[in-house]
Amino acid sequence: MEAKILQVRWAAVPSQPSPSTSSTLSKIPTAFSITPPLKTKNALGAAALQRSKKIEEQDLYGLPKEYYDDEWQAKQREKTKELHRRRQEEDEEEERKVDEYREIGFRLKDYPEEELRKAKKLVSSFIKSAEEVEEKIEEAAEKGELNELILLVIWNRLDLARRDDEKDAIRSLDLLYRRVETEILKKEATPAMRLLNDLLNMHYGFDDDGWLKACKKRMIDTFPREDPFSILVPAGFDINKHQGPMRPDLEADDVLLRVEFVREVDALLREVRSEQSDTQNMQGLDPESVASRLKQQEKQRAIHQVEALLDLAINLKW
Repeated sequence: MEAKILQVRWAAVPSQPSPSTSSTLSKIPTAFSITPPLKTKNALGAAALQRSKKIEEQDLYGLPKEYYDDEWQAKQREKTKELHRRRQEEDEEEERKVDEYREIGFRLKDYPEEELRKAKKLVSSFIKSAEEVEEKIEEAAEKGELNELILLVIWNRLDLARRDDEKDAIRSLDLLYRRVETEILKKEATPAMRLLNDLLNMHYGFDDDGWLKACKKRMIDTFPREDPFSILVPAGFDINKHQGPMRPDLEADDVLLRVEFVREVDALLREVRSEQSDTQNMQGLDPESVASRLKQQEKQRAIHQVEALLDLAINLKW
């Protein structure tokens, strides 16, 4: 009986699936379907590279085409190195200037603050006086205000102007320095050198004969007479009344003998000539060479004038 039931059940199952059965199987959820095989490592790396390339292209969007050129990038790197080098040179130059300015400022640190303040104030008054600078300098010399500190303050300003390449300031401060230095040297000079300076300053224009005549008159008025009669009977002695000084006052500060003048001027000329022989004239048409030649010509002209004054003093007759 049981065998018959089993046969009936097996007979009920069809040997081939019917169309309705296929449609029923197709409706089974995909969770029970078989999954495809996993991708290899090479496939994953290629996909990642492709994604990164797309991202990079998106980031570089809008940049010039030269950015993709390796040669252009190499040139840009060289330019960057050059900019860094120039910046470093500028920084080093700035540090050097700061050190130089600091060194210039330290030149005055050993002087008293009050004297330094007065010196700077006096130099500022010279600079502001313009055409009246000569009167200002002479007035300061008479008051005894010109000294080494004044020259140092002017030199510091001149040094700063040279480092900053301020040509007008360099020219003005150089002239001021020379004028103040001349006034100080005149104050410290001997009577012979002061007379020589005055005689040279009497030369105006090209009238050498008129200048020598004026110098001769000045020498006669300055030097004591050296003839025998003046030695036996000095100036101011009344031979009839036998009254007056018996000998000239040679110990006075303003008395200058002709022989002293001749000796000092001759020594000065020998020193200047030795310096001239050591100096070589600069050849060329550049500004520095032309300026050097002009200075040499001016110096040579002054030497000729001093030589003429020396001859005049040697052959002076009353």
